[in-house]
Amino acid sequence: MSTPEPDSGALAESAVDGSAAPSSRRLARSAGVVGAATMTSRILGLVREQVLAYWFGASDSMDAFLVAFRVPNLVRDLFAEGAMSAALVPTFSRALNDGRDRAWRLGNSVMNALIVVTGVLVVAAIVFAPAIVSGLAGDFAAVPGKFELTVTLTRIMAPFLILVAMAAACMGMLNSLDVFFVPALSPAMFNVASIAVGVGLVPVAMRAGVEPILAMAIGTLVGGLGQVLLQWPPLHARGYRYSPRLDLADPALRRVLALMGPGVVGLAATQLNVFVNTIVATGEGTGAVSWLGYAFRVMYLPIGLFGVSIATATTPALARLVAAGRLPAMRSTLASALALMLTLNVPAAIGLMVLATPIVRLLFERGSFTAADTAATAAAVQYYAVGLVGYSMVKILSPAFYALGRSRTPAAVGVASVLLNAGLSVTTAPYFGYRGIALSASIAAIFNASLLALLLRRRTGGLDLPHVLATFVKVAIAAAAMAATAAWGLAWLEAVLPGSTVMLQITRLGAAILAALLVLAVGATLLRIREFEEVRDGVLRRLARTTSRR
Repeated sequence: MSTPEPDSGALAESAVDGSAAPSSRRLARSAGVVGAATMTSRILGLVREQVLAYWFGASDSMDAFLVAFRVPNLVRDLFAEGAMSAALVPTFSRALNDGRDRAWRLGNSVMNALIVVTGVLVVAAIVFAPAIVSGLAGDFAAVPGKFELTVTLTRIMAPFLILVAMAAACMGMLNSLDVFFVPALSPAMFNVASIAVGVGLVPVAMRAGVEPILAMAIGTLVGGLGQVLLQWPPLHARGYRYSPRLDLADPALRRVLALMGPGVVGLAATQLNVFVNTIVATGEGTGAVSWLGYAFRVMYLPIGLFGVSIATATTPALARLVAAGRLPAMRSTLASALALMLTLNVPAAIGLMVLATPIVRLLFERGSFTAADTAATAAAVQYYAVGLVGYSMVKILSPAFYALGRSRTPAAVGVASVLLNAGLSVTTAPYFGYRGIALSASIAAIFNASLLALLLRRRTGGLDLPHVLATFVKVAIAAAAMAATAAWGLAWLEAVLPGSTVMLQITRLGAAILAALLVLAVGATLLRIREFEEVRDGVLRRLARTTSRR
């Protein structure tokens, strides 16, 4: 049975009936549908990282796995977080106006084109794996067996590209039909498979004398298949039937591919920067790649919840508003999305800076993950948190250029961002090590977001920046009070409740976060932050409905 999504159609309804643009309240509800699924996936992603940290810590094996998976994971993150939807949704939505049969033909062409392209890439990755690893992590050759292990892992995980491409095509079609929950949940299947393999097969591999990290590589393939299988039933229920059709003369297919080409670079800026950081970090010794990987996984939770979910809910509405020639409504929708993102992400960023060490300790410090690894990973989290708002803004702003048919603009800005990040990383790494790499990525994300906002404002005639900036200032004030409460509260609780057991850590951190959130809520209410009030009211209404059913 497919999951009911009564709220996710609100954006579409308002965009086509000629009424006002989607309100921030409707946007919050639609983003909440995606956010619930994304939160599930992100939490499972953290559990997956906990499994990896327990078995492998920040070892040579973990470094090798992360480098080998960096290219497939780049594609996975890119597709899962909106690039495919941003390219496919506008064109697929137009095709729907000509009937679903026409849309399904386009869907099959897109699916098969992706399979052909990624199939060629998979064969190339398997054949040229040594050269690829040499280019990404040539310094690994200095450690006996590390380079060879990375090559083997690269070959095992290469077919993941085909599976993630198929999952992305399913996601784009479902999002066009205003189905958000299942596509947003599909990455959870990847994490479930990885967790199951880590818990079940790694110990078996150890007893059998097989390199245990190879089991995790197999788990990625199982997880990629799960992403496709989860989305297939709701797509089938809406009339889609797969056929090996590939009409290269279809102008709609060419439009999707044309949007994806430059658009991949624009929406992939965050992931490309992480990719560059991985390459630079391979020269920083054992552990640097792993510390940055664990740190960015922590960052993925707020990016997914408060950036990707809002962007996913906004993209179809923007496409319809632009198609209807309603630029004022589009500007209003974008302003609401940005204000909502700031309301949620500014406190998250400041909270991560203040509580990075206890959060990392609670999540990862056990098994092979040591106290030194906690300190190193927490430092990376703090530097990554500087750019959290920038990361999320890019997720929201880039699809607007797709809707306007200007995919080259975010591509150009994305390239500039990647070049800036690369230059800063190479410059700062000799002095600050992996910390400089994380900070460089944050600076590049802020640059990317700022330039996109400026260009989009010129293109659309305004983005209601006074409201967005006012929201930012108010949220920053409330978040500062929240951070002070969290820092003081945690210090007091550590003095009153000393100890290092997991239960004590959960108690102290949970109590400090709860007190901080209460202060944030009071501050936001006193400052009359509209988006916070709408999120709060929505949560209270949902709780009231749940209570009434009981």
